[in-house]
Amino acid sequence: MKQKVVIGNAWTYANSDIHLGHISAYISGDVLARYHRLKGDDVCFVSGTDCHGTPTTERAIKEKTTPEEIVNRYHKQYCEVFEKMGFSYDCYTLTASPYHHEKAKEMFLRIYENGYIYPKTELASFCPNCNKFVYDREVEVICPKCNGVSKGDQCDHCGYVFQTQDLLKCKCRICGGETEIRENTNLYFALSKFEPQMKQHLENCKKYWRKNSINETEKFLKEGLVDRAVTRDLNWGIDVPLPGFDDKKIYVWVEAVWGYVSAVMKYCDEHNLSWQDYWCDHKDGSNLIYMCHGKDNIVFHTIIFPALLLACKQDFFLPNKCVATEFMNVNGEKISKSKGNGWPMLQMLEKFDPDSLRLFCIENGPEHKDSNFTFADYHALHNGEIVNKFANFVNRTLNYKGLDGFIPEGEIDSEIKALVEDTFIKTAQAIENTNFREATGYVFNLVDAANKFYDTKAPWILFKQEDKTEFNNVIFTCAFVIANLSVLFEPFMPFCCAKIRKHFGLTNAKWEVQTITAGQREKFEPLFVRLTEKDVL
Repeated sequence: MKQKVVIGNAWTYANSDIHLGHISAYISGDVLARYHRLKGDDVCFVSGTDCHGTPTTERAIKEKTTPEEIVNRYHKQYCEVFEKMGFSYDCYTLTASPYHHEKAKEMFLRIYENGYIYPKTELASFCPNCNKFVYDREVEVICPKCNGVSKGDQCDHCGYVFQTQDLLKCKCRICGGETEIRENTNLYFALSKFEPQMKQHLENCKKYWRKNSINETEKFLKEGLVDRAVTRDLNWGIDVPLPGFDDKKIYVWVEAVWGYVSAVMKYCDEHNLSWQDYWCDHKDGSNLIYMCHGKDNIVFHTIIFPALLLACKQDFFLPNKCVATEFMNVNGEKISKSKGNGWPMLQMLEKFDPDSLRLFCIENGPEHKDSNFTFADYHALHNGEIVNKFANFVNRTLNYKGLDGFIPEGEIDSEIKALVEDTFIKTAQAIENTNFREATGYVFNLVDAANKFYDTKAPWILFKQEDKTEFNNVIFTCAFVIANLSVLFEPFMPFCCAKIRKHFGLTNAKWEVQTITAGQREKFEPLFVRLTEKDVL
């Protein structure tokens, strides 16, 4: 059955370069998008640049420029990185766009009119040096759970999400001065009213979510949901569409997660489609909505965003596929801007192949636990699995020196054909269960079997012996495998797969066994270049 599939990748803060750690979290979304399109599903894959809040203003202050300039610079870079990495977004936008501003205001007003947003006066941290109330990333605070020193949005050490009372009497990160306590009035979202629904949502989704999402959500719910502020005293952001709050902006996490919906709306407006077809409950169990992000954003996607959707009372279907990764480290260390150990992706893409970078993020990525990037490991994967096993098999089949690009007619080996069919089934199951490393394992098992078949049959001997029938069968069988690998590897390494399909004249490929025809073809250029020990940044 053809399904409407929404895939939302986490939005990147417009305050720093995209590095491999980001890609290792985001690659899940593109794997899913490409797979579901091959299945024939109607996919809407969205994301964008997260423009508002303190990360961007911090960068602007540091560089003595405007938030708009910072946003424009990083948004342009992010678009370039995602294009070069082969991310197949249907809509990659930004929260600073007028379209998102209007949709976020509409959502805010709807939730307010439904009675889930209310004013609250409370004590807050005020920086007398900066003459403003300071929040979240603007302050440095001691975590009440682990005693670690962290920015005030979420503990860098244990993941605890800070509450308002945790942020009183702290240190201002803007000027370094001590804050004082003053009264301030903000608007709050009645998150506590949705605790029963969120507990039920967790139970409904346990069979789909990864263990980290289940554990973090259970821990958050066990502590009890508390209402959260939805406005901030900021100069940069989306205006609060209510009188009396002209000096405030909508809290960035409220409007940023709404970007998943506004991006789908934007895509549908541009293509004369109905956004409700993607986001509203189909009532037949066919909804598929994936959220792909890092483990530091779990509760925002499993609790806060679903609660906001319910508060709109528009029959939204709550995202049922939470794909949260752990962290990717570099040389055993957590990626840190201050250490400069997270190489910018544009710099990496100048030297390394995007397909092999993608595969590394899947096979050596933080799918279920923290992982580590080293150039030695990357070289081993690129030169080993990709070049020696896959690319070499393709090259020695399609460029067999005695054929000059000609693919002879032959019979496909029955065992190899059965293995190809089985690989489609097992790989699909693994992808749909968001076990992407397992999925690539099945495909490389096919590569190993094809290499063994080639070596055992020894076509070079058959060619010399002029055993034309058996030689043709071997080459045709191997070519058949290569054509099918161009579909099986598509979600993981799309660039090389496109080259293979073009060579075979395969258009509109689907997630099913491919057929090929014999005939003359041009010389096939090698898919990958072997890396040397000098190929490091």
